[in-house]
Amino acid sequence: MSHSQEPTPVLLASRVRTDEKRIMAALEKRGIAYTYVDSRSVWGFLGRSAERPATVVLNREIGQARAQYAATLLEQAGHRVINSARAVEVCGDKWRTSVALQQAGIPTPRTALALTPDAALEAFEAVGYPAVVKPLTGSWGRLVTRVPDRPTAETVMEYVAALPGPAAHIVYVQELVAKPDRDIRVIVIGGEPIGAVYRRSDQWRTNVARGGTTEACPLTDEIAELSAAAAEAVGADIAGVDLIEDCEGRLTVLEVNHGVEFSGFQAVLGEDLHVADRIADHLTARLQSCSESL
Repeated sequence: MSHSQEPTPVLLASRVRTDEKRIMAALEKRGIAYTYVDSRSVWGFLGRSAERPATVVLNREIGQARAQYAATLLEQAGHRVINSARAVEVCGDKWRTSVALQQAGIPTPRTALALTPDAALEAFEAVGYPAVVKPLTGSWGRLVTRVPDRPTAETVMEYVAALPGPAAHIVYVQELVAKPDRDIRVIVIGGEPIGAVYRRSDQWRTNVARGGTTEACPLTDEIAELSAAAAEAVGADIAGVDLIEDCEGRLTVLEVNHGVEFSGFQAVLGEDLHVADRIADHLTARLQSCSESL
C-alpha cells in the first residue's frame, strides 16, 4: 500500500473482473489516485503500522474466507474497509444474515437451523414442504437443493451426513416461497438503493450465474425501504439485496450480498445509472471522512 502521508484509496482484489475495471475507470475519471493490491500478496503484523497511514480499502476479494480475513487484518491495522469485517462475516453466512434480518424486523422466509442431519428431518416437518436446503456459505445458487417431500429430505440428509467435517453437518432449512418466475436484486450504496432489476429464469433458481436473465424493475418505495433496511441490518456500505415476491405480491428479503457483482445490473440499466460511478463517489466520501479523522 502507499507509504505517502496523504491517504489514497485501495482496491483489494485477487481477480480484476469487468466490475473492478469499471470502478478503476470511474476513479481515474475523477482524477483520484488509487492503489490496486492483489489480496494474494497481503500480510500484516498484529497492530497498526505507523508508516502506513489509515486509508479506505474497497474489498473486492471474491473468496469469502480471504475477504473476511483481509477485512479483519486491515481494520485492526487502522484502515476503513468497505465492506467491514462484520458485514463480510454476516453476509457470508446465510444463518447469520437471517438472524440479522429477523432481529431488525425485516420480513424473511421461514427458516430453521439444525445442528445435525437427523435433527434437520424434524426441522423440515416444522418448516413444511416444499423446502430448500442451502449451504451456510456460498453464492451463485451452488448446492442449493429443492426438497419436495420427506423421502427426498431423508435422501439428501444421508448425503449431508456423509460429508467430511462437523460444519458440513449443520443444516440450513428454508421454506420454498411460491413466487413468480423472478426475484428482485437491489443495489444499495451508502444506505441509498440506487436501482433494481428482475432476475428471471425458467428454473426455480434465478441466479444470473445459472443462466437467469435480467430486466429493469421499478424501484418502488417498498422495495427501496426494505433494501435499505436490510443493508443496514448487516452493516454493509455496498450491498446486493435479494428480495422475492409471493403469489400475492408480498415482499420478503432472501439474502444480502457483500461483494455484489453488477455487470448484468449495469447492462440492463445502461446509461440511466452507472454503478461504478456511485461506488467511486461513496469511496471518495469515505476517504474524505478518513482524512479528516487523521
